[in-house]
Amino acid sequence: MIHFDWAELARGTDEIIPETQVAERFETAAKEGRALTIKAGFDPTAPDLHLGHTVLLHKLRAFQDMGHSVVFLIGDFTGRIGDPTGKSATRKAMTADEVAANAATYEAQIYRVLDPERTRVAFNAEWLGALSTSEVVRLAASHTVARMLERDDFDKRYRSGQAIAIHEFLYPLFQGYDSVALGADLELGGSDQKFNLLVGRMLQQAYGQQSQGVLTMPLLEGVDGVDKMSKSQGNHIGIDEAPGEQFGKIMSISDALMWRYYDLISHQSVASIAQYRREVDEGGNPRDYKLALAEEIVARFHGAATGEDARRRFLERFSEGRFAADLEPTTVAVTPDGIAIATLLCRAGLTASNSEGMRLIKQGAVRIDDQRVENTKLELVPPQELAVRVGKKRMARVLLTKGAQ
Repeated sequence: MIHFDWAELARGTDEIIPETQVAERFETAAKEGRALTIKAGFDPTAPDLHLGHTVLLHKLRAFQDMGHSVVFLIGDFTGRIGDPTGKSATRKAMTADEVAANAATYEAQIYRVLDPERTRVAFNAEWLGALSTSEVVRLAASHTVARMLERDDFDKRYRSGQAIAIHEFLYPLFQGYDSVALGADLELGGSDQKFNLLVGRMLQQAYGQQSQGVLTMPLLEGVDGVDKMSKSQGNHIGIDEAPGEQFGKIMSISDALMWRYYDLISHQSVASIAQYRREVDEGGNPRDYKLALAEEIVARFHGAATGEDARRRFLERFSEGRFAADLEPTTVAVTPDGIAIATLLCRAGLTASNSEGMRLIKQGAVRIDDQRVENTKLELVPPQELAVRVGKKRMARVLLTKGAQ
């Protein structure tokens, strides 16, 4: 049954453009029992999806639950151009084989969020690859260089004398033409895609269609709480990661960031999340709600039983200060004189360098046998077994043995 839920539609959004028109279109569709076409495009530029990608997937699922039709658009054509958004230099083009391989993994992963019965997977090479030269010229004539330079990243590159390749101007036009080809009523995208999404509105009008609404979603911060989630930043949570790794990473985020994750990727209702916030404000322990969030995410991608098991294992290993029996020991051979604590952390794989270890010790983030290490010059001598923890999620069972360093 098609229905309209403004609170769910607006949940977590950055902008809805134009808000009144979008609301009226959805209200009318609900009264007429008519499904709208909701589109979101994904260029397959990486082989795996992470939780940041699923922000749009969860919003698409919300529209499916309202009874509407969803198009998961794979940019197998535009992916070979490369989206210039936010780039300070021309992107290196991907090969057709790279795009095809990544697109295949996307198709295998999206149904962990989307309903396969109500999802159309489309590839934009179907229509973009068929455009004739005259049709591309017509498309290019619909926009001006001045309008293109309104984009912040293009403007900065132009003013600083950095190169802008002509094909980069074609990218937003091709993305906008996708909306023409699909007859989209609403397009979703990240907040960094706003310019491209608005080009879709303009092109639909130029091609005699009713202009789509635009809904932008914020970019989900990674576990560091600073930069947007990205594999290259090392702050991502992959949807195919091991359950324990997923659980631990979610538990490592800040309490403030937890609510953003709830808003953007949880299936809990708006009312439920508001209730959780009130309970924390009234003295509830934020950790309990973070545990529930972590279990929900792991259950979604690995099954309910696995989510429960990940929670149990986390509490055993982390919250109770114990090491589970299945945590493999790391053997570190040292001279009889011992090893400096910062060096031990690095050799055990808990830090990238001695200097990082020194910094974390000074911050009070290092514990041995659940006791905080405060002495940066601490020396540890063999033989002994140590339970070492760095921060909330990096742990190791270290066996110090006598041998050459």
